[in-house]
Amino acid sequence: MLSSTFLLRRLPRCTQPRALTSPGYPVLTTLRLSQARASIRPSVALYSTQTDPTEKPYYITSPIFYVNAVPHIGHLHSVVLADTFKRFQELKGRKALMSAGTDEHGLKIQQAAAEAGVKEIELCDTVSQRFRELFDAANISYTTYIRTTEPRHAIAVKEIWDQLWDRGYIYKGMHEGWYSVSDEAFYPSTQVEEKMNEKTGEKYHIAIETGKLVEWTTEENYKFKLSAFTDKLLEWLDQNPDTIVPKSRHQEVQGWLKAGLADLSISRPRSRLNWGIPIPGDDSHVMYVWMDALTNYLTVTGYPWKDMSESEKAVCGWPADAQVVGKDILRFHAVYWPAFLMAAELAPPKRIIAHAHWTQSKMKMSKSIGNVVDPFTAMTEFGTDTIRFYLMNDGGLADDADYSSVLVMQRYKKLLAGQLGNLLSRSASVILNPSSAVPAKPSQGSIHPDDKALHLKLQYLPKVYDEAMSNYRTTHAIQAIFDMLAEANTNFSHAEPWNLVKNPDNKDRLDTVIWHALESVRMAALLLQPVMPQKAPEILDLLDIRGDERSWEFAQLGRGWEKDAESRRVVVGAPVFPQQKVKV
Repeated sequence: MLSSTFLLRRLPRCTQPRALTSPGYPVLTTLRLSQARASIRPSVALYSTQTDPTEKPYYITSPIFYVNAVPHIGHLHSVVLADTFKRFQELKGRKALMSAGTDEHGLKIQQAAAEAGVKEIELCDTVSQRFRELFDAANISYTTYIRTTEPRHAIAVKEIWDQLWDRGYIYKGMHEGWYSVSDEAFYPSTQVEEKMNEKTGEKYHIAIETGKLVEWTTEENYKFKLSAFTDKLLEWLDQNPDTIVPKSRHQEVQGWLKAGLADLSISRPRSRLNWGIPIPGDDSHVMYVWMDALTNYLTVTGYPWKDMSESEKAVCGWPADAQVVGKDILRFHAVYWPAFLMAAELAPPKRIIAHAHWTQSKMKMSKSIGNVVDPFTAMTEFGTDTIRFYLMNDGGLADDADYSSVLVMQRYKKLLAGQLGNLLSRSASVILNPSSAVPAKPSQGSIHPDDKALHLKLQYLPKVYDEAMSNYRTTHAIQAIFDMLAEANTNFSHAEPWNLVKNPDNKDRLDTVIWHALESVRMAALLLQPVMPQKAPEILDLLDIRGDERSWEFAQLGRGWEKDAESRRVVVGAPVFPQQKVKV
């Protein structure tokens, strides 16, 4: 399986594993870390035209997932979204980096390991491997798989702490407030509400934002001066109104900031939590899990970049061009993370894409309810690219989407098989085109009146698609492709090529009908490559589109089969999207 499509002539220094050298930093013995856990996957870039070796690559991140539970369909949605945007950038000729991985510290991991009767690192190894298997099964082209129990990550976390400490943004003090073990976060009283158990009458408190149980906690912690960054964060968002996508999330974060920020607890006493990275110089405290976890996005780039030239730093990718997150972790990524970066005098990410969640039968997915969708099962039943397509077509940014096996099959039958597969089969028919040769492209001045509507859709499709993908709207991009295919199928049926073929005098008209149909399939398959990295190339193979003719440069009307057109042949084979018999 092809992994990443990113290649430097040699591994950049930011990807070379390093060892912890400070004798006073005990994390190696505390966490039993292994240098071998680092996973970096460079390989050949299929379409890159970026030739300057010092130019910054496009860098996109998926969330790192907590290893207290196995993967579900929401995890797959996040990584496919990031992977699709990475592949889009590569399609356009830019080198691209993508990070994915697992978050492996914190109280939930400590508790889950105790309940399972295993050591924390053993639990982390097992569940992290399951996530890696999911990403590989889904053809996620990550260039680095990061685990927060790796030595390279401990180096980066220690450095970010030291930078904040040296600049006076960390202090030690008493902290009391509402703490959620599930969210690994403290909440102010304004973000907590009281509830009552209807059966027992017992009162309890939850975080309004996540609905998770909170408990009142008092302890001595290290704290970060988050309150000092309220105005800076507001200014950052005001000056960059497209930073958080969609717009409603941008406005939501602005609302949080305008309500004011309190200083943030960034450590836990080791007496309460021992599974984490120790505070530099104070082994009695462990790093706050979110400060630890968020730093992974820097770890991947080789931070702290010591002894690197500016050109070497640029190749490593920071700042991130886009960071994909679920809406439930927006506060951590859009408030805490940029504040940490500003405090360390580092650039914040350029975009934060906060997608909505998946429900089932309009209910939130929950293990207790038993309605969690297993992504491995879904891909086995429907096919990897079918699920990727469904998630990118139906998954919501602003609003939650309802997962349905019935809808998966509807999208497969009506769109993939009914529109794309059907047009390919009909236009490649040996009954209509016995030689399987691609007809000559009609000249601009000889477009048949019946073909003009389709011709215009094909002309404008790249622009519409590019605008949608550049603004992180996969649904709109896919809709544009299938609007074109719907017109192409209508055009084909209206022309009745099965009747045209009966009369040799209709040869010219038949050729233009077949050419427009094949060109429609070619354009659709080329643009679907980021979403469907298996099926789209398979279709291009059948159309005899060569490997060097599948980049953005060729995503234009009439750019197919330009060289040696007379020798090209469309392959007629089994349906690309065969009839599926799946119980739904």
